[in-house]
Amino acid sequence: MRSQEEKNKALVRRFVRAQREQDIAALEEMLAPDFVDHSVLPGQGTTREDFLQDVAEEQAASSDAQLSIEDQMAEDDKVMTRLAIHGSHDQEMFTGVPPTGVELKFTGIIINRVVGGKIAEEWSEGTYAYELAQQRLDHELRERERIEQELLVARRIQQASLPKEVPTLEDWQITPFYQPAREVGGDFYDFHLLSEGKLGLAVGDATGKGVPAALVMSTTCGMLRAVAQSSESPGEVLLRVNEALRARIPASMFVTCFYGVLDPKSGIFAYANAGHDVPYVRRGGDCEELRARGMPLGLMPGMSYEENEIVLDAGEAALFYSDGLVEAHDPNGEMFGFPRLRELVAEHGEQRLLGDFLLEELYSFVGEGWEQEDDVTLLTLKRSAT
Repeated sequence: MRSQEEKNKALVRRFVRAQREQDIAALEEMLAPDFVDHSVLPGQGTTREDFLQDVAEEQAASSDAQLSIEDQMAEDDKVMTRLAIHGSHDQEMFTGVPPTGVELKFTGIIINRVVGGKIAEEWSEGTYAYELAQQRLDHELRERERIEQELLVARRIQQASLPKEVPTLEDWQITPFYQPAREVGGDFYDFHLLSEGKLGLAVGDATGKGVPAALVMSTTCGMLRAVAQSSESPGEVLLRVNEALRARIPASMFVTCFYGVLDPKSGIFAYANAGHDVPYVRRGGDCEELRARGMPLGLMPGMSYEENEIVLDAGEAALFYSDGLVEAHDPNGEMFGFPRLRELVAEHGEQRLLGDFLLEELYSFVGEGWEQEDDVTLLTLKRSAT
């Protein structure tokens, strides 16, 4: 019996040495086919294959990992081994934590059960698992704080880029609404006071979230304001902003934008669209789309933008919006959708506060406890009935 216990201890020593040297072939030879690891961190598996993968990740995480046996005891088919482990976490991600460079020191006890000359089971306890769990927790807390700070900065950038006041035009009512989601997106709207009392109007959405989207959105707003002062052609404005924006934003990002110029006296509204959601105009009990061809801004060079115009008569209203409205989902996963929005505008577009009505319909659709998926932006432009 004593000799068998010594053999078991020797097997465990080889087992530990193979882990230190990352000798996967030797480990595969020593592990029983039905090996079970009873002491794993959250998210780790307990099987033989999981153990081998964990060993490879542990070794890859450190350039100077050291593992030594301090003491051993054996009884029947079990071997208890006291280990000391130290090394710098300076290579690859380990247990969900990126390299920190911190020197890790662990002490612990492992118990292995040996059956037929193979390692059949393992239990462990000590500071090893605790230290790893604590390191992961500290990393997650720091990452959460970083994200929250980034979102706060992005929200401030986004809010600062939105107009502080709504222009006042005789016989016209302009009503904006903006409701950010928990994560900052790139929605924006803006007004440009032009010559001869005309008004430029922009609604758009920069792709992405957080600070990058907020910066792109802020840059786009600044470019639109600058270009709009030298051109009253919506198509030309979008063309020039596209060329300037493409050189200043990451290749993976772009901006959708609808831009129009209103002559309040005649009711003529000229417009162009850079891939944004198509606005609706309610007239005569029906709903028309303000369509114009054009690619999103910042995506490709040399783009041209189709320019169209419409005359808004007394009592008619135009609705501009972002995809946060039409892409909202109810508890069953159904999307609010374009057909529903168009029907609501056709039936209720004469209401003085069309935006408020649509928001009531949205909240009724999504139900209580709705977790907003994206920013919601609405902008209504209505000519007085008289």
